[in-house]
Amino acid sequence: MGKITPCLWFDGNAEEAVNFYVGLLPDSRIRNIARSPADYPAGKAGNVLTVEFTLAGQDYMALNGGPYFTFNEAVSFSIDCADQAEVDRLWDAIAADGGTPGQCGWTKDRFGLSWQVVPRALPEMLASPDRAAAARAMGAMMEMTKLEVAPLERAFRGED
Repeated sequence: MGKITPCLWFDGNAEEAVNFYVGLLPDSRIRNIARSPADYPAGKAGNVLTVEFTLAGQDYMALNGGPYFTFNEAVSFSIDCADQAEVDRLWDAIAADGGTPGQCGWTKDRFGLSWQVVPRALPEMLASPDRAAAARAMGAMMEMTKLEVAPLERAFRGED
């Protein structure tokens, strides 16, 4: 692991969550599963305590810390998607099986972690020196749940 590794707190389902996460993106894998050597407040000896994993080349740790803390939108993952097909595949997978779609490309997975699934074209539009075009793209994004490239591009060009 690197010097700083983000740690995600789960309530007994860290291994299930990590198996789901590493199936989403290339260059992802479980590196280590550690079982608790003794009983602890959220579990028993032998339970999965931590899962070290790599997600799209970035190292993380998942901890089965118990019900004491839950995810909120203050921490989330943003996924850079090459095109609409990648947005659709990832959005659909993350929002499935109890996930909760939100506005502007945000969705929570069934474990409560927030993700923003972003087509690469959007940040490029928002950074455009044509501030009126950028504002139109931003306005279109604000009206969306899952982000759709074609309507964003039309808004950017002033065609909507």
